[in-house]
Amino acid sequence: MAAGTLYTYPENWRAFKAQIAAQYSGARLKVASSPPAFTFGQTNRTPAFLNNFPLGKVPAYQGDDGFCLFESNAIAHFLSNDALRGATPQAAAQVLQWVSFADSEIIPPASAWVFPTLGIMQFNKQATEQAKEDIKRALSLLNQHLNTRTFLVGERISLADITVACSMLWLYKQVLEPSFRQPYTNVTRWFVTCVNQPQFKAVLGEVKLCEKMAQFDVCQPKPDHGTFNRKHTPPKKEKAGKEAAKPQEKKEKKKEEKKPAPEEEMDDCDAVLASEPKTKDPFAHLAKSPFVMDEFKRKYSNEDTLTVAIPHFWENFDREGYSIWYCQYKYPEELTLTFKSCNLITGMFQRLDKLRKNAFASVLLFGTNNDSSISGIWIFRGQDLAFTLSPDWQIDYESYDWRKLDPDSEECKTMVKEYFAWEGEFKHVGKSFNQGKVFK
Repeated sequence: MAAGTLYTYPENWRAFKAQIAAQYSGARLKVASSPPAFTFGQTNRTPAFLNNFPLGKVPAYQGDDGFCLFESNAIAHFLSNDALRGATPQAAAQVLQWVSFADSEIIPPASAWVFPTLGIMQFNKQATEQAKEDIKRALSLLNQHLNTRTFLVGERISLADITVACSMLWLYKQVLEPSFRQPYTNVTRWFVTCVNQPQFKAVLGEVKLCEKMAQFDVCQPKPDHGTFNRKHTPPKKEKAGKEAAKPQEKKEKKKEEKKPAPEEEMDDCDAVLASEPKTKDPFAHLAKSPFVMDEFKRKYSNEDTLTVAIPHFWENFDREGYSIWYCQYKYPEELTLTFKSCNLITGMFQRLDKLRKNAFASVLLFGTNNDSSISGIWIFRGQDLAFTLSPDWQIDYESYDWRKLDPDSEECKTMVKEYFAWEGEFKHVGKSFNQGKVFK
C-alpha cells in the first residue's frame, strides 16, 4: 500500500483527485498544504524541493520510500487501487479515456468560462460564448453515456469518475445554474452521487450546486499597478545629444526589470485559490506563548518521534499558554467498516483547516470492522476547547467526549507518548491499534 506526502496548497482541485483516490484505496497519504510542512511560493522554490520536482509545481508526491511524482493525474493513478484504475485492460483503457477527456474537453472551456467570474481572467464575450457551447457539447456526450449507467466505467466509482467530477467542480459551484443544467439530468445525478460519497465528502466537504450563474467581475482582473498607480509628471524638456539618451536607457532597463520570469508554474486559478481571505484571529485575545508550535511540528514531521519530537515537546511546552485534551468518539456502536470510521477523522480534520496554526492532534482508530473505537490527543492554544471560538469549527466536536489532561500527570505523559508515536499498550482502550491520522 502506498504511503507518502502530497505537497499542495489548500483547496487545490487538482490535488483533490489524489486525495479522493487515497480515500478509496486506503493509501496512507499525508497532505502538506500549510506551514511549517509546506508554504506555497517558498517551499517549492527551495533546492531540495526542486531536486525532486524540477518544475516546482504542485501537487507533488513523495513516497516514504523516496519515490517522487509530479502531475496530478499520475499521482492519482499511483495512489489508486486496481478497482479504481480498471480491473481489466478494457476497463483501464476506458478510465484513461475519461481522464484524457477531462483534460482536453472540459478543463479548457471550463477555465475560459469560470475564470472571468472569479476575477482572474479578462472577460472576452466571444471566448465565453464559445466556452459555453463547448461545455454543452461535453455535457451532452456525458449525458448520453450516463443514460443507462450509474458511473462512467463499470458498476462502481473509478478514477474516471473522480477525475471528471473534480474537473467539473467549479462549473457546478459557479456557473451551471438549474436552467442551464436542466437538459443534462443524467450528468447532474451522477455528479451529485459522486460528491456525496463518503470518500469524496471527506476531501471536498459539502458541495453546494450553483443557484444563479455567476457573471464576470467588471472590476477584475486588477490593472497593472505600475501603469495605473503612477503619478502623472509633466515631461521635461529633452536635452540634446547623449544626455537625452541616458534617461531613456534607464527607463528601458526599468521596464525590463519589472517583468521577471515566473519562478514556478502556476495558472491564474491556482493563484486565486491559493490565497485565503484574511479573517479575525480567534486566538488574538491570548498572550503570546514561548512555545513555538511550528517548531514542534517540524520536529514531529521530519525527525524521530520518540527520541526527538516528544522530548522537544516536553522541554518547550508552555503549560499556561497551551492545554492538552483527550477525546473519545461517543458512538462506537455506529462504527462499521474501518475505512469509513477513518473517514470520520479525515472529514473532521478537513473542516478544521484554519485551526491548524494553533492546534495539533493525533487521533487513532482501534479495533476491526464493526468493532472499533476512535480516540485521540489534542494540543490547543489557550486553556479552553478551541472549537467554541469559531462557528466554523463546531460541526464535529460534539460527537466526542472531551477531558482536559494535567500535563504533569503520568497519565498525560503516557498518553502523549502513545498517541504521538502510534505505539504502546493503550490500556485505556482495550483494542489493538488499527491506523491513525495527524492534524498538523
